[in-house]
Amino acid sequence: MARSALDWTWFHRLASPPAFYRLADRWAPRLAIASALLIGYGLVGGLVLAPADYQQGEAFRIIYVHVPAAWLSLFGYSAMASAAFVAIIWRIKLAECVVVCAAPVGASFTALALVTGMLWGKPMWGAYWVWDARLTSELVLLFLYLGVIALNQSFEDPRTAARACGLLALVGVVNVPIVHYSVEWWNSLHQGPTVSKIGKPSIAADMLWPLLSMSVGCMTFFAWAVIRRVQNELLLRERHSSWVRERMLSFDV
Repeated sequence: MARSALDWTWFHRLASPPAFYRLADRWAPRLAIASALLIGYGLVGGLVLAPADYQQGEAFRIIYVHVPAAWLSLFGYSAMASAAFVAIIWRIKLAECVVVCAAPVGASFTALALVTGMLWGKPMWGAYWVWDARLTSELVLLFLYLGVIALNQSFEDPRTAARACGLLALVGVVNVPIVHYSVEWWNSLHQGPTVSKIGKPSIAADMLWPLLSMSVGCMTFFAWAVIRRVQNELLLRERHSSWVRERMLSFDV
């Protein structure tokens, strides 16, 4: 029992705004550097060094942007919904900030996935857009992100806005497995999984490693962007607290 109580104390201490802000200041630069290195290698390896695909030719190279963006659209919403669960059950202010701060970043990756998918679809399918199961469910995901953003701006009280955003995030999370499994559940023009499928990926190693590097790099960029946005949100919400005043004074010095 004592051990369990100690663990919960550690959890709440880490979730306190000043403790998180100090931790974020240490980790954000490291995440930024790791993201730049990983994305840099992924872009060079994918757009320059990887051989052309034997079926799609040079057009396949858009996957080095499209696939990481699509993965991050799902990861971002899952992270947002997880934070919403914590915020609603335990009413932790930090989790509320994560919900509202992750939405614009996740929406950007979702929009990027849709745009690059359309550019890829034109030479592959002969059309920029079709009402395919994967594309339609991904579009719904973008609308869910935008709904969270709009809700957050509709309330004057930030905590009320965060709770409303959290409820929408939890309701909308049902769309995440629909996006992921849509190519398996329905007849779809979108190709099936080639990297994440069980067994050996259907992609050569010299194409796979840059793609994985881009994906991890985009994930670290997502973490960096959300952390920095959460820091700004905390400063805004806690602007009258003593720890924020002390931090502002340290900058003046």
